[in-house]
Amino acid sequence: MTQTTIQPGASLDLVNVRVVGYNGLQRVLIRQNQIKQVQPLTNPAHGANSELDLNGDWISLGGIDLQINGALGVAFPDLTPEDTEKLHKICQYLWQQGIDGFLPTLVTTTVENIERSLSTIAQYCCQTQYDSENTAKILGVHLEGPFLNPIKRGAHPQECLLPLTLENVKRVLAEFASIVKVITLAPELDETGEVIPYLRQLGITVSLGHSLATASQAQQAFNQGATLVTHAFNAMPSLHHREPGLLGAALIHPDVYCGLIADGQHVCPTMVEIILKAAQTGIFIVSDALAPLGLPDGIYPWDQRQIEVKQGTARLLDGTLAGTTLPLLTGVQNLVKWGICPVETAIALATDTPRKAIGLPDAIAQSATQLLHWQVTSDSTSQQPQLSWKRLFETGELKPPPNC
Repeated sequence: MTQTTIQPGASLDLVNVRVVGYNGLQRVLIRQNQIKQVQPLTNPAHGANSELDLNGDWISLGGIDLQINGALGVAFPDLTPEDTEKLHKICQYLWQQGIDGFLPTLVTTTVENIERSLSTIAQYCCQTQYDSENTAKILGVHLEGPFLNPIKRGAHPQECLLPLTLENVKRVLAEFASIVKVITLAPELDETGEVIPYLRQLGITVSLGHSLATASQAQQAFNQGATLVTHAFNAMPSLHHREPGLLGAALIHPDVYCGLIADGQHVCPTMVEIILKAAQTGIFIVSDALAPLGLPDGIYPWDQRQIEVKQGTARLLDGTLAGTTLPLLTGVQNLVKWGICPVETAIALATDTPRKAIGLPDAIAQSATQLLHWQVTSDSTSQQPQLSWKRLFETGELKPPPNC
């Protein structure tokens, strides 16, 4: 697969291309390096614009990762003011991995660590001029804890968990509420029913997870304003025919989105297929990647403990599943390789649906440099479909393709 470039301000039509969310082959109009319009291919060409024929391949915006715990050896809960350059390198690395934006995720740790990390991320966001280069954007922070059910804490340290009270929420958020985009909590711990409405007033999206909530408790939380579920199936009761629980309530709710880890370890591919068929819409994938993302397999520090990474799966030394070190778009490739869903659906789960889940704008008026070019080929040995991607346009100066 080759990359190409266009001149700043040039007009270019992408033709014979499939676009996530549109039926059939399309013509995509790019003006002043912005995606201006998506039209059926049958529409006439616009003047003498250059055309780039993509031969029926797919394009999409880059991925949006709503749950990622670190990369390049840096864990987001361990950030210090001296780490802004490391944070910048992570943003550059994630762009190279096809990610347009992400939520640095802070797993359960001390309040002091949370505040220090939030302060560092806020400082970085204030200093960084995103328009100066192609780099993944920090869209806010995801707090995964510390308001989790101890029984379903998973790899989160129990000594750092806090009761879910309005007082504790205000203590954790402190002066950084404006940078927190999502918070994961166990709704059954809120005895007053005040926390979710308070967080929604602050503009924070509430996700339910690490929870023993019943279906009725989950429904009550949805009624109060919760709209997400954190890593479906993991750290919550399984679906049961007499008590569907948190996940069952979420799957039938038209306004709730569920995150899903598609690494083949956190959730069996069969169950991934079941949840995709059950929910129809509202599922998005996350990486849940840990600090060793981008590093080789091995043993790495993780808070005061250690994790062992083997073939992209990270576990505590006692065997507890802790996360992955696979990039987000590997999940898209897995879904196609497993034959679970059509190519368009798989791409949308990492690019389109997470944008909808947190209210980001759609493709129109986005920068053309964000576009990913997807191709499907067949493995010569296994005959399984193989999905590959690259940024459609090179970073830096945009030049017209030589064949236009």
